[in-house]
Amino acid sequence: LLTGRPNDAVNYFSRAAESDPNYKTSYALRESVWTYLGRAYYETGKYPEARTTLGQALASDKNDYVALLNLGMTFVRSNDRDRGLVEMEAALNGIHEWLENLASDSSVGNYWDTNKQIRKNIESGLAGKPSAIELVVTAQRVGKQLEEEIDRAQRDNVQSLYRQPR
Repeated sequence: LLTGRPNDAVNYFSRAAESDPNYKTSYALRESVWTYLGRAYYETGKYPEARTTLGQALASDKNDYVALLNLGMTFVRSNDRDRGLVEMEAALNGIHEWLENLASDSSVGNYWDTNKQIRKNIESGLAGKPSAIELVVTAQRVGKQLEEEIDRAQRDNVQSLYRQPR
């Protein structure tokens, strides 16, 4: 999915979901296999499948803001702009709040969104009355930043462990 091959990702995540439908990542940002599969369906333009799968992700975790963000984008692409706007706004606000709460957790929060760029993008993206397309652009940008942040935060956390005196 992250290498730009969403059709391959659909096949991979479909098998993963069959094998372990309750799988969630172990990162601070917990995403289910259904979230990844839904994102892959979204990327392939299979919006009905994306809606169903992202709905499954949210049924198992109502605070899966990445699933909600992608569901909102799916609704917009499926010509349900009003519902899509509501879902994307809720997801972006949820991600912002999650990052704020995480920042107060020194064990993990020190490694997430340290320059507050994701939060700033959310704030500017929600300012005023953004159009559906503007909100989709913000949602896509934030989704990409979160994926990059997972890797960066893990790397920084591991590096800090090696720098600590023993």
